[in-house]
Amino acid sequence: MPIPSNFSTPIRMTAKERTLSQIQRWIIDGTLQPGEKLLDADLAEALGVSRTPIREALQLLEVQGLVEMHPGKDTRVRTIEKDDILKMYPTLAALHALAAELTASHIVPEQMEQLKKLNLQFSEAIANGQPYQAMEFDEQFHNLIVEASDNLYISSFSSSLQIHIRRFKYVFLKQPVTAAYASVQEHTAIIEAMEQRNPEAASAMMKQNLLRPMRELYALI
Repeated sequence: MPIPSNFSTPIRMTAKERTLSQIQRWIIDGTLQPGEKLLDADLAEALGVSRTPIREALQLLEVQGLVEMHPGKDTRVRTIEKDDILKMYPTLAALHALAAELTASHIVPEQMEQLKKLNLQFSEAIANGQPYQAMEFDEQFHNLIVEASDNLYISSFSSSLQIHIRRFKYVFLKQPVTAAYASVQEHTAIIEAMEQRNPEAASAMMKQNLLRPMRELYALI
């Protein structure tokens, strides 16, 4: 189980939080491959922690659906199925389209400026060949709209889905800049629709922003 030694570690986090964050990232970016066996001792040594936070993190990752634990046997990274793309993306698209529709009617200037800033950072990360950072800025853009919708149910279901979609999204954002840059343009269109207080246009563009990558990913994988 090859584990890189030159990774950056978050600060001000408990051992369990740091362990969870790093293993989750390794699963998303493919460092830990689907079906790969996860060894407590190797992970503990790589992360500089005891086995306890490793086991706690793996239990949380099982709840999230990223690993499969087989008591008495082993723990492995959960495999992903191509057809899952066609199940997860439309669901998230419907949730985020509703969030955009709700947010467009009451978004405030400060939130609008934050969306523009995040989209710029997203664009720069793509141009600089930083797919993981691009993915995080993209999620922050979407999450700001979800939070502004003031609907706890959208936020809760969206968060659960995004954990799994991240594994597919990372693959998409590693593609040539021209493919990923369409997302930047769609974000700009979403912002413009919100500035115009046009819920229907914001909703439609948000849905396109998620369904287009779904179709491209399905053809790619």
